[in-house]
Amino acid sequence: MSAAEKIVDGYRFLPPSLAAWVQSFIPDEDFSGPIPWTPLSKPVKQATIALVTSSGISMKTDPPFDMEREKREPLWGDRSFRSIPRDATEKDVNVNHLHINTGYALQDINVILPLTRMKELEADGAIGRLAPTSYSFYGFQWNNTEFLTEAIDPMCKNMKAEGVEAVILTPA
Repeated sequence: MSAAEKIVDGYRFLPPSLAAWVQSFIPDEDFSGPIPWTPLSKPVKQATIALVTSSGISMKTDPPFDMEREKREPLWGDRSFRSIPRDATEKDVNVNHLHINTGYALQDINVILPLTRMKELEADGAIGRLAPTSYSFYGFQWNNTEFLTEAIDPMCKNMKAEGVEAVILTPA
């Protein structure tokens, strides 16, 4: 099977009843076809890599993600994003997310945003470099195309300006 023929089962780890409920919101369209793929243009040992997480991490100096609105409107998710400097630690951040246990990230940021591990890989020469900025957004985005223009587009522009060539997504 070639890379273009790979099949992704987005429901593999969901209980069948939850998978059926989620699928009930998805239009009956044929989404089959090749998975978009852009090969890395250079070895990982030479690449600039950024981290992106959906865990709702923000710097203590930034406003937190809006969980209060989601409590009032359960299908709403904050569409903004936060920039996290590569030297941030758990002492520098807040984690605001209604759908995950945030305590672990507050004890050790590397469980959800492995900044220290990536800097170790950089020092060992396993990656070219960790980008100056990582990004965080609030991972609950239910049927929200505005999120693409309000968060994803600006994050991509920032990463391009920083010379990012690959992204590691750490989903919450």
